[in-house]
Amino acid sequence: MKQRVLAWFSCGANSAVATKMTLNKYGAENVDIVNCDTGGEHPDNIRFMMDCEEWFGKKVTVLKNEKYEDHFDVWEKERWINGIRGARCTTELKKVLRFAYQRIDDIQIFGYSAEELSRMERFNQTFPEVITEYPLYDSGLQKSDCVGMLMKVGIDIPVMYKLGYNNNNCIGCCKGGAGYWNKIRKDFPEHFERASKLEQDIGHAIVRVKGEATFLKDLPPTAGKHDEQMPSCDFLCQTKADELL
Repeated sequence: MKQRVLAWFSCGANSAVATKMTLNKYGAENVDIVNCDTGGEHPDNIRFMMDCEEWFGKKVTVLKNEKYEDHFDVWEKERWINGIRGARCTTELKKVLRFAYQRIDDIQIFGYSAEELSRMERFNQTFPEVITEYPLYDSGLQKSDCVGMLMKVGIDIPVMYKLGYNNNNCIGCCKGGAGYWNKIRKDFPEHFERASKLEQDIGHAIVRVKGEATFLKDLPPTAGKHDEQMPSCDFLCQTKADELL
């Protein structure tokens, strides 16, 4: 059986450029471009994916866990948001799909950039059985380089970047801090309220303020930095190592 090359495309700038580099290296006929649809990302991601498909010259294979509508649905059904075992939504909406789709001999491409050596190393330590390539890191490309490359080829960046978010994760990501959630409260009040009600129902506060667990309903509007860095939603989310950062 022919060895496959899997380019994991998350609808982020990094994964888009990493995918294009992979297509250039291996040829479109030898690469599967795969996306895990979480159901909770901004609707503009559909537009971005279509623009990228035209740039790639190839369609993206979309995987979806039909048990769940989105990350909120995972929290509600599983009664688990995040903690020492990581974020349950990433497990159900991404990891489960990757494990089911991959084969042991696949070459898997991830969009870790030059700034993300530690995340790349943790991935390799956590999944030593996976054959990986990191074209952005190997080429010394940073996220800003990837955004610039997309603009240069005429692809409009995703709306979440334009709104000032550092990552194109689900709207209302449980890995976000106080500043992130205060920005969500302003930009996406319905998502903020849904998350607030869910965390109270489950009995788990998503954020911490001055070291104390704080429910969103009690989150001071000025808490946190609205431009705080937040980790990408990726296949490492479930690991203890990420949770302790």
